[in-house]
Amino acid sequence: MAQERLEFQAEVSRLLDIVARSLYSKKDVFLRELISNASDACDRLRYAALTTPDLLSDDAEFQIRLSVDKDAGTLTIADNGIGMDRTDLIKNLGTIARSGTGAFLDQINGSGGDDEKAKDDLALIGQFGVGFYSAFMVSDKVDVYTRKAGDAQGWHWSSDGKGSFEVGEAEGLKRGTRIVLHITDEAKEFLDQTRLEHIVRTHSDHVAVPVVMAGEDGADNRLNRAAALWTRSKSEITDEEYKEFYHHVGHGFDEPWATVHTKAEGTVEFTALLFVPSQPPFDLFTPDRRHHVRLYVRRVLVNEGAEGLVPPYLRFLRGVIDSEDLPLNISREMLQSNRMVGKIRQITTKRVLGDLAKRAKDDAEGYAQFWTSFGAVLKEGLYEEPDNREALLELARFRSTTVDGWTDLAGYVERMKEGQDAIYIITGENEQALERSPQLEGFKAKGVEVLLLTDPIDDFWTAAVETYKDKPFKSVTKGGADLSSIEKSEEKEDEKEPAADIADLVARLKIALGESVKDVRASERLTDSPVCLVADDGDMDMRMERLLR
Repeated sequence: MAQERLEFQAEVSRLLDIVARSLYSKKDVFLRELISNASDACDRLRYAALTTPDLLSDDAEFQIRLSVDKDAGTLTIADNGIGMDRTDLIKNLGTIARSGTGAFLDQINGSGGDDEKAKDDLALIGQFGVGFYSAFMVSDKVDVYTRKAGDAQGWHWSSDGKGSFEVGEAEGLKRGTRIVLHITDEAKEFLDQTRLEHIVRTHSDHVAVPVVMAGEDGADNRLNRAAALWTRSKSEITDEEYKEFYHHVGHGFDEPWATVHTKAEGTVEFTALLFVPSQPPFDLFTPDRRHHVRLYVRRVLVNEGAEGLVPPYLRFLRGVIDSEDLPLNISREMLQSNRMVGKIRQITTKRVLGDLAKRAKDDAEGYAQFWTSFGAVLKEGLYEEPDNREALLELARFRSTTVDGWTDLAGYVERMKEGQDAIYIITGENEQALERSPQLEGFKAKGVEVLLLTDPIDDFWTAAVETYKDKPFKSVTKGGADLSSIEKSEEKEDEKEPAADIADLVARLKIALGESVKDVRASERLTDSPVCLVADDGDMDMRMERLLR
C-alpha cells in the first residue's frame, strides 16, 4: 500500500501554525510530553494483557528508549507499549477530539502577535492532550513507525507539520511506537546526550517505566528511578517532584494549587495522589467533561476518568488513585457498580473537602482565587450530594451588598441584624444588574445584607438547600420577606449628623455656594444614603442631592 496523503483537522493545522511561529522558551517540554505518552502506551498494554496475555508474547519488559543520530540530525523516542494501527494514527495524530479546543485556539490567536502572550498560551496545550504536537517546536519533520499489539501489520506516519500528513504500511516493525524527530538547526542542543539526560532526570524521573539512553558505546544508560511516585513516603518527595508528576499525569503546564497525598487503610486500602490545578481547563463546563483521575490497581492502570470514582463537582481534580482491593481485571460495568469504588469515592471526597477547608482558613487570599476559578463547579455538589452539603456550605463563598470581595455564610450570620431570621439572596446574571435591582431598596434602607448569586447552578441548589445553621435561605424576589422586626441601621433624620467625609464636602460646598446653603441632612427618599443640601435663594428652596457611597 502506497503512502496516503491526508489533511489535518482544521484545529490541528491552526495549532501547528501556532507552535511553528511561537518563541516558546521551554522547548524541552516536548521530551517530557513524548515520554509521558510512551509511558501511557505501556500502561494500556499492561492492562490489556490481563485478559489477553498473548499481547506480551514477543517482549514482556516495558521500556522507553532514547537514541541520537548526530549525523542524520535525528532524535528517536521508542516504546514497546500498545502501539497504533492506521485508524489510531489518524484519530490520535490527525485530529484533536477534545471539547473546548476551539475556544483555546481562539484565545491564542487573540494574542495579537504578542510573542510573550503566545508563550503563555502555548503552555496550555497539554490541557487538551495534544502534547505530541510539541515535537514540531524542535523538528521540521516527524516520522512515526508503529505496530499495534496483536496485529501483524505495521504503519508509518509522516508530516512536516504544514497542513497534511502521510500514512502507509510499514514492514518489519516490532510492537510499540518509534517516533523519529528531524531536529531543526535552531534546536541542535537536543542532539546532545548530556542535555537529554538532564531533561529526563528533571522532568520524568517519576515515570514508572524505565527510560534508557542508547550510549555511543552501545550500552544502555538508565535515566530514571521508574518508581510510582505515589507509593513513596510524603517525607521523601520534594515539591519539585510533585509538580513534575502533576505535569505528567495531568498533561498541564501550570502549577498545582493544592496537593492531596493520602493513604487509606482499614475496610478498603488505597493511595491517592490528587492535584487541584491553578488554572481551570477551557472545557470545565462542557456536558461531557470528565475528571482526570486515573484508577490503578496494584500499580496497573485500569481506567482513566472512571465514572463514579470522583463526584462530578470535583471534576477539576487530576492525579491517581491506586487500590489494593479491586480486582485487576475489573470491567467498566463492574467498576460502576462496585461497592469498593463507592467507598473510595466517599473517603477521597471527604479528604479533598477537608484539605480545601484547611486552605480556606490558612490562606484566605489563595482560596479566594481558587473559588473564583472553581467555585461554580463546587456549588454543584450542594444540589447533587446531600451527604457533603454541610462541608460544601462552609466552603462556599459569595458576593454581597455590604462586603467587598468574597464572604462565607458564617460571616454573613455573624453580621445579621437584630430581629433578622433569614439569609437573604437574589439571583441574576451579573452583580452589577443585581445591585441596581429595585427589590433591594428596602433591604439597603435597613442595612440588611443580601447575597448576590450569579452562577446558573444557584437557582438549583438554593431550591434544594433549605437552611444554614437553622437560618433559612429566602429570595428577595419571591416575596415573604418581613423586615418589620429589623431596626433601621441609620439614626432618625432629625438626629443624624453628617459623617466626616460628608461634612468636608458640605464645608467646601458652602464656600462655593455662599450663604445660600442653610441646612444639611440625610435624605431617606433615596436608597443609597445620599446627602441632601437644602439651599434658599430667597423665593424658593433648591434641593441638591448627591449620592455618596
